Amino acid sequence: MAEKFLMKGNEALAEAAIRAGCRIYFGYPITPQTELAAYMAKRMPKIGGVFVQAESEVAAINMVYGAASAGKRVMTSSSSPGVSLKQEGISYLAGSDLPAVIVNVQRGGPGLGGIQPSQSDYFQATKGGGHGDYHLIVLTPASVQEMADLTGLAFDLADRYRVPSMILADGTIGQMMEPVEIEETEPHLIEKPWAVTGTQMKRKHNVINSLYLDPEELEQTNIDRFARYETIKQNEARWEEYMMEDADYCLVAFGIASRVAKNAVVSLRAKGIKAGLIRPITVWPFPEKPLAEAADRVKAFVSVELSMGQMIEDVKLATGSRKPVVLCSRTGGVIPGPDQIIETVEKLAGGR
Repeated sequence: MAEKFLMKGNEALAEAAIRAGCRIYFGYPITPQTELAAYMAKRMPKIGGVFVQAESEVAAINMVYGAASAGKRVMTSSSSPGVSLKQEGISYLAGSDLPAVIVNVQRGGPGLGGIQPSQSDYFQATKGGGHGDYHLIVLTPASVQEMADLTGLAFDLADRYRVPSMILADGTIGQMMEPVEIEETEPHLIEKPWAVTGTQMKRKHNVINSLYLDPEELEQTNIDRFARYETIKQNEARWEEYMMEDADYCLVAFGIASRVAKNAVVSLRAKGIKAGLIRPITVWPFPEKPLAEAADRVKAFVSVELSMGQMIEDVKLATGSRKPVVLCSRTGGVIPGPDQIIETVEKLAGGR
């Protein structure tokens, strides 16, 4: 049974994490995700959970490593510069095959930038971010409802594949308030025989480690891990298509940018220009299939982003650059409006 609330995106994510079985949270306050940490601080003690405001983001992610090693569902959250500080620990999580959920409610950058929404951490999230060969499963909500829905999914996928998952939101989705239904269901917890939980003298010791002194052993471990990543790419790519059946121009956008892009599609259709939208819900694995198929039909693609242009590289790779791919973006915390998107498509359509 689902309960209905009027909540901020950050709060909906926190409540959904609790209902997904998360009982351990380590974090550090930074806008625009502070409400998430504050919600956990209020709720965790009431349900027998653990909330720790760590002394730093570096400390928080290493606490996550310890709890994940014990097989617990654990989460941390931050915003762009804070997530940068967590990158070494995230690499350790990936290198030790530990499931955990990391939330990034993005703000503008580089550096301290500003506290307004951004999508300029796309490269960091999808291309590794920390050192070494690894990936995260990266989910991108476009509404408060998806902030809740994708959080439970992030925990489930992390456990299933023993891979850290990231919720890559933006400041607008984190701060906006919308009605949201959160399911009251039993979390999908699975056995974790690899966890460090004490042997009780009944089994061999489990060891959680990312250090391999034998280079051939490390190489084989990476090869095996990337075979698992291929399985994830085959099975877990998620996307939404909107008015793509007869589209001549395909917009590609995620998060808050996708909501603006949907409005632009409707306006373009009213002007007689057949536009459609492919919205990645996972940006790793990236939804290559629908974009490759669209490249057989459409005349051009427009990557709509809150960055100087990062996802556009994956759009070009997915489509094989068989059709023109252009960027429509704002950065620094500014959100592109429908008129900017419409103007971009009209130029592609020959000034119509």
